[in-house]
Amino acid sequence: MAYEILMPQLGLTMEEGTVSGWLKHEGDAVKAGEAILEITTDKLTNEVTSEHDGVLLKIVAQEGEDIPVKGLLGYIGQPGEQVGDAAPAAPAAAPAAAAAPAKPAGDKRVIVIGGGPGGYVAAIRLAQLGAKVTVIEQKHLGGTCLNVGCIPTKCLLHSAELLEDIKNQGKEIGVEVEGVKVNFPQVIAHKNAISKQLTSGVAGLLKLNKVKKIDGEAAFVGEKRIRVTKPDGSAEEMTADAIIVATGSVNAVPPIPGIRENPNCIDSTGALSLEKLPESMVVIGGGVIGLELACAYAAFGTRITVVEAMDHMLPMLDGDLTAVGVAHMKKMGIAFALECPVQAVEPSPVGAKVVCTTKSGDTVTFEAEKVLVAIGRKANTASLDLEAGGIRNDRGRILVNDRMQTNVPGVYAIGDCVFGKAQLAHTASAMGEVAAENIMGHDSTYDESTNPTCVYMEPEAASVGLTEEQCKAKGLDYKVGKFPMSANGKALIINGGEGLVKIISDAKYGEVLGMHIIGPRATDLISEGALAIRLEATVDELISTIHSHPTVTETIREAALNAMGRAIHTKN
Repeated sequence: MAYEILMPQLGLTMEEGTVSGWLKHEGDAVKAGEAILEITTDKLTNEVTSEHDGVLLKIVAQEGEDIPVKGLLGYIGQPGEQVGDAAPAAPAAAPAAAAAPAKPAGDKRVIVIGGGPGGYVAAIRLAQLGAKVTVIEQKHLGGTCLNVGCIPTKCLLHSAELLEDIKNQGKEIGVEVEGVKVNFPQVIAHKNAISKQLTSGVAGLLKLNKVKKIDGEAAFVGEKRIRVTKPDGSAEEMTADAIIVATGSVNAVPPIPGIRENPNCIDSTGALSLEKLPESMVVIGGGVIGLELACAYAAFGTRITVVEAMDHMLPMLDGDLTAVGVAHMKKMGIAFALECPVQAVEPSPVGAKVVCTTKSGDTVTFEAEKVLVAIGRKANTASLDLEAGGIRNDRGRILVNDRMQTNVPGVYAIGDCVFGKAQLAHTASAMGEVAAENIMGHDSTYDESTNPTCVYMEPEAASVGLTEEQCKAKGLDYKVGKFPMSANGKALIINGGEGLVKIISDAKYGEVLGMHIIGPRATDLISEGALAIRLEATVDELISTIHSHPTVTETIREAALNAMGRAIHTKN
């Protein structure tokens, strides 16, 4: 007797799934519990396993098809069994939706160069608006963020945070664990698994939205004309009604003697793929990337020294946040050498020797097993031949307006390859939607004023709007409200109450100009600040909004109260 393979329901709200690909062919033997195909729903790709032993007799649902829950996917049975010629069940009728804006007449063909957070979001939005979209990706869908950036880094940081909690807080809260150790290969394996799940999900989303993907490297050969060199060496020239450049960024390598020659000098990509936990590491650069990885490896037990040419860390954050963060990192055992520019990297029996000059002119050296070079990123446009495309740029960084248009009509640019904008995944995604909507005839602009900066150090920090330093530089008349995490019950429970919330408001009208948070859940809480700035909300409006108890969100209202001289749970 043949058995039907049906689309499983993987969530209460799931109505249909997309066949991402079959892992078995017709005629292949299968065993109960063995994976036979992959399906995609929302942003996740899942394997469907066989419930029976037998042979895959017939594939009914083909790759890329949308099949409703309980819809027929195929048959499993004994060799030679006959099965019906049933077609896949028709997708369930979608509920009637509100009328959408009329699509521009005719189909538009759009090429997106790059499949990272900017590129794939732009492609999906274009497809939603009726465009025929092709994504050209040289390496991996998901870009730096999903493969070697934000997601892998946060995986390491989550493991590190859990370890820190067990070692430092566990005994205090009554959870005593003996023999806690780091299984570093498993840390890396977990990171890889999460990245793979998300990148395969992106592939599924592109298929779901009928976006064509081409593997290859693109370069301009004229205005609105590109050549795509494919992995097999063949090349194809392409053009379209519009082109979006979304090639992201790459790690910058400073011109320091010895860095390129020493195999123990690594960038952030290398730091995320080490096979063995190093005993010591020098981090060159006190920015976001360097400090996030410094916190992770320090928690794992690596001896960390951060070397920074400037006199302070994290210049993009409000000074009060930086002070709290640096103090905590020092408690973790991280050493800092400020105003200490690197002059050279030399060989060492340990791994590498970093030679620096102090403010007073003295030479100091730091030896370590690994040297992490984290001095920032640069636009990944070197191979695009922007000049051939007539595209204006500043040393490879593409110049755009607030509609993401370049100087060439029909050519747009988004994300890290753009000049003068924050190099963040959510920045690229927002730009991608703006570019897509403008291409399809909608009026959309990019506004960076509500763009949060998040730093996933320990404790995590987040900022949106103006810092106090920026307010002073602009000569603004402002008020400051602060609230310590130590006065918040939920924060005390989570991390002992380390951190603070700081709100900056216009002195006359109370409009929120900036919000700055360091402490538990900071990177989640900051969205309230972004929304407040977007709506031009006042501190009075934050105060009049009831915040649930006990939550860390209460700290925002308390900081607003402090700005008005109305503090209840702290002094004014």
